[in-house]
Amino acid sequence: MQFLLAFIVVAPLVGAAAALLPAPPGLKGKNPDQAVLRHGMVVTGAILIAAIILALGFDHPQTLDSARAGETPSHPSKMQATTDISWIPALDVRIHLGIDGISLPLLVLTALLTFLCALYSYFKMPTGPSPKAFVALVLVLESGTLATFAVLDLLLFFLAFEMVLIPMYFLIARWGGAQKQAAAWKFILYTLLGSVVMLLGLLLIGLKSGTFDMVALATDNGRGLTTSVQVVAVLAIGIGLAVKTPMWPLHSWLPDAHTAAPTIGSVLLAGVLLKMGTYGFVRIAIPIAPDGMHTFAPYLAAFAVVGIIYGSLACLALARKGAKGDLKRLIAYSSVGHMGFVLLGIASMTPTGVNGALFANIAHGLITGLLFFLVGALKDRYGTADLDTLAGATGAALYGRAPRLGGLLAFGAVASLGLPGLAGFWGEMLTMFGAFQPAEGLSRPAFLTFMVIAGIGTLLTAAYLLVVVRRVCMGEQRETPEPIADIQGYEFAAWTPLVALTVLAGLWPAVLLGLTDPAVQKLLAGGKS
Repeated sequence: MQFLLAFIVVAPLVGAAAALLPAPPGLKGKNPDQAVLRHGMVVTGAILIAAIILALGFDHPQTLDSARAGETPSHPSKMQATTDISWIPALDVRIHLGIDGISLPLLVLTALLTFLCALYSYFKMPTGPSPKAFVALVLVLESGTLATFAVLDLLLFFLAFEMVLIPMYFLIARWGGAQKQAAAWKFILYTLLGSVVMLLGLLLIGLKSGTFDMVALATDNGRGLTTSVQVVAVLAIGIGLAVKTPMWPLHSWLPDAHTAAPTIGSVLLAGVLLKMGTYGFVRIAIPIAPDGMHTFAPYLAAFAVVGIIYGSLACLALARKGAKGDLKRLIAYSSVGHMGFVLLGIASMTPTGVNGALFANIAHGLITGLLFFLVGALKDRYGTADLDTLAGATGAALYGRAPRLGGLLAFGAVASLGLPGLAGFWGEMLTMFGAFQPAEGLSRPAFLTFMVIAGIGTLLTAAYLLVVVRRVCMGEQRETPEPIADIQGYEFAAWTPLVALTVLAGLWPAVLLGLTDPAVQKLLAGGKS
């Protein structure tokens, strides 16, 4: 299994290098551009298959029946498929890879979304330069993201965390839409500045504790670090992670980046890259510097709930008639609110809250990835994502013109607002339960206030998403509207897995919670099972 995990992390880099080489004569086909896009689809498909095999071979929680049968107890909280090789002995930096119930779902989500993006791009390549560079950048982006969720060394984590910035910058700057250069520069400057501060915090932990090994540091649970060191480290690391999350008020790069990015850039940015920030809080801040995290938890929760309200109000402003709001920009602002729920769950520092945050992470990746695919399809058909144009001037009532596309947009909206029975519900509910009874030592009245504010945010979320559905799907329609293409075959293939998993996670949340809970319990117990 360790070779399988190493393959998952390294293979995209090999595929990226191969994409830049001339295609062998037998694989060129009639169109060299289609050949390299097919190469990207094959490589990402192989990574997805490997990730599924890894998930199937994962040591899942022991069932009651197997316990009664006297089988050997499973250890889902332990790191599995581990590789530990010395890399820079002078700094005690190691190539240390491994997965547990926290990282496995994010690994599979990354592999799935990247494959679906490659499949979509094969049929609908964004306008821009050579597909060779496009495929290579997507594969480098995938490798960096997968490595972020798989590495267990602080310096390797930083390198993987930074590895995704350059490919995403070029995807926005070269294949994006209007204002793409400004949006790409804003993205890279914000995230790089946050990362510089984060590196100082990581170095502080490594130098003061004598190791960069994340497993050893989590097991030590901050006992080798003074409280002042932990506070400074969490502040520095938290700033870098908060920019990537994005947490209000460090979010302002996100709407511009999403608005300018091509469809698959928005899907990967929202579905995968934002999760790297919240994953860092769970994997590094909570277990390695618990005292520092405990100090900042109330402030993190306060910023989180402000982000929930701010994101919802911004979306309401964009959704109103005459505001000339961009639908892609609206969904980007909705991500600020949804990631606020994730941060609130993390700030509670309870098993319920952290499990809810991890569940909300996956749900947001599935649902928002689907929504950005749908908005990209609308933009391709209408030539714009302007809400006023979609709702009025063109007579665009999707239910009448493209019923399947309209129905799927409505499905994505109600999933995003947290309708019970769909994936979005469980994460938000559990994070608010975590705030209802926060960890010992945290102010319960303060967290109860945060919970109430988050609850108001769920109402505002429902309000703006229902306004969008009413205006776009049930908007004004001419007597004889111009026909538009409904869902195409390749779109159906790319979107169906996201719909199915959104329903599955909503109806059977134990599939995901059964993976995350043992690892979260161990993490919060200071590395003890």
